[in-house]
Amino acid sequence: MRKKTSFIALIASAALLVSFALSSFFNKNQVILDIVMSGLDNAHYHPQKLDNSFSEKFFNLYIKRIDAQKMFLTQGDVDNLAQYKTQADDQIKAETFELFDLASGIKVRRIDEKEAWYKEILSKPFDYKTNEEYETDPEKKSFAKNETELKNVWKQYLQYQTIARLNDLLVAQQKIKEVKAKRDTDAVVKPFDSLEVEARSKVLKITNDWFKRLKKINRKDRYAEYINAITAMYDPHTEFFPPKEKKKFDQSMSGQIEGIGARLQQKDDYIKVSEIVVGGPADKQKELKAGDLIIKVAQGSKEPVDIVGMDIDEAIELIKGKKGTEVRLTVKKVDGSTKTIAITRDIIQLDETFAHSAIMQNEKNQKVGYIRLPSFYSDFTRNGAHRCAQDVRTEVEKLKKENVTGIIIDLRDNGGGSLQEVIDMGGLFIKQGPIVQVRKRGGETEQLLDKDITQVYEKPLVIMINKNSASASEIMAAAMQDYRRAVIVGSESFGKGTVQTFLDLDNYLLPQFDSIKPLGSLKITTQKFYRVNGGTTQLRGVTPDITTPDPYLLFDSGEKELDNPMSWDEIPKANYEPFNTIDYPKVQKKSVERIKKNREFTLVSQQAKELKAKKDDSKYSLNLDKFMAEAKQYKEEGKKYEDLRKDIKNFDVNLLNTDVEKITADTIKLNREKKWIENLKKDFYLYEAGNIIGDMQ
Repeated sequence: MRKKTSFIALIASAALLVSFALSSFFNKNQVILDIVMSGLDNAHYHPQKLDNSFSEKFFNLYIKRIDAQKMFLTQGDVDNLAQYKTQADDQIKAETFELFDLASGIKVRRIDEKEAWYKEILSKPFDYKTNEEYETDPEKKSFAKNETELKNVWKQYLQYQTIARLNDLLVAQQKIKEVKAKRDTDAVVKPFDSLEVEARSKVLKITNDWFKRLKKINRKDRYAEYINAITAMYDPHTEFFPPKEKKKFDQSMSGQIEGIGARLQQKDDYIKVSEIVVGGPADKQKELKAGDLIIKVAQGSKEPVDIVGMDIDEAIELIKGKKGTEVRLTVKKVDGSTKTIAITRDIIQLDETFAHSAIMQNEKNQKVGYIRLPSFYSDFTRNGAHRCAQDVRTEVEKLKKENVTGIIIDLRDNGGGSLQEVIDMGGLFIKQGPIVQVRKRGGETEQLLDKDITQVYEKPLVIMINKNSASASEIMAAAMQDYRRAVIVGSESFGKGTVQTFLDLDNYLLPQFDSIKPLGSLKITTQKFYRVNGGTTQLRGVTPDITTPDPYLLFDSGEKELDNPMSWDEIPKANYEPFNTIDYPKVQKKSVERIKKNREFTLVSQQAKELKAKKDDSKYSLNLDKFMAEAKQYKEEGKKYEDLRKDIKNFDVNLLNTDVEKITADTIKLNREKKWIENLKKDFYLYEAGNIIGDMQ
């Protein structure tokens, strides 16, 4: 392996070939570590030097990942583990697991201890007159100095959970009292003591379920967590996938998904919504957003299950379900507030994830084409599946026949996809030239060109982006911006400027080791891409030509907030010829004037400040009266933003007649499309984009 007696990993024709002598000394964990490290050493864009500096950074990241909420380990436990703080590099090289073994053992023991603690704490009422506060942001907390201090943390946490539920029960009771004052009803008004016991019982059940799940986490799961702390030292997108995780990833890329239509990922102890599938139940319901943390799941009106700390497989099993059934998700929003969202599960049709178009009217009463592109999908299986560049071309041709004044391409929440599709799609709007530059490991660069001299569309073009537009979306927006071919509208994009590929670890085993398969896969960063102007989108993303207010504008987000992101840099600019047809100062000035006068955008700017203030104020009172007063205030403040989802006056959006004719017989699909159109009529960002098209004449 990595010692004198270990096997050696070699690269040949861009493939890893692992060979090693048969020995009972080798176990599966050692084999996985060896192949993963060989892949990182030989194929990663920016390999790391394993030294004491690496060890210290790795140690801090690993501690963060095994106890992100600082609820299980004391500072004494961290100090005990710190004996290996500068030895992690040596253990990785030697393929020994002293740090992993000690950390796993401590975590298992601490889980057992906390199980006894929470049962004791919840066995009696809390002091609801206290002036204590509970800090909900783990980044603002330190590890408890000792067990006494940690036990108080648990007491505050459980009291916070109980008060939240007690608040809901008391609000419901108040409504019952109001109804009974007006008319006879069988509803029962319960005394405070009964409601208090009910609230604690709910928290006890939820916490019991949480610990039941924690105890199901086995050594294999903890080992994958350890390996991924290593891979995360290289960059945020390099990741080890155990076999079940890889299978899940592959399923997420399939053509049909049954459930709520959201892609999920593990984020420390939380299940995070990484993407909303366009056209799916969550997208239509409109309340669940990328970045939300799911903390509880209920099947319809049944008691919710707390999924904090739950394995993502188990969480998905709770969330997905048969078409027509309801799931209720309690989520933590990025501003720190919580909300329960009811979603009716459905079959997510693949065609709704493809590019599709509509025609809208701007304030000048001009016809403007609109194309929504949810991702840069491609025919990865080579079986005749859709390709987004060809689909967009089809939509553009249809809109040209409608004689639209200009076209809007909506890349909001588009997380990326195929690099080749970006090149082909960019070529629709220029005559010929480079779309993106790619730099490989070692510094070799290559320009990826649109070689087709045909420019399919020449009229005004607007591209919409937001904080969740990433990777391929950023390449497309950046290319059109550098060519001065389009006006980019929205908020600064995500900032992902790297390319990944999958390595199947089983492919690097000799036949005599088939018995330990499957090992899993390694998703590894192999390239960085650059704009044609020479800069990378890494970290900085794409800055719009026209910035529109965003509810989360004041939040730190994107690639730069992930662990160990690669740096921004630049290479020489490519040889390209910009267009000179857009009067950017004129267009920008007119848009800024409209945005300042627009009531919805003014509300969004106000909302952004309030959301940031709520996020920064992450402490909650454990005094029941104060907690209820704050909860009532937050609810009242939120009412003024309900107008943001209303139809816009004199804003008309319609399906293309040719599309309606094709789906008239399919009433279900036609109704879906009509609901999509109804939502577009409420989109004041889209309305502004249409008016920008009018300014580009």
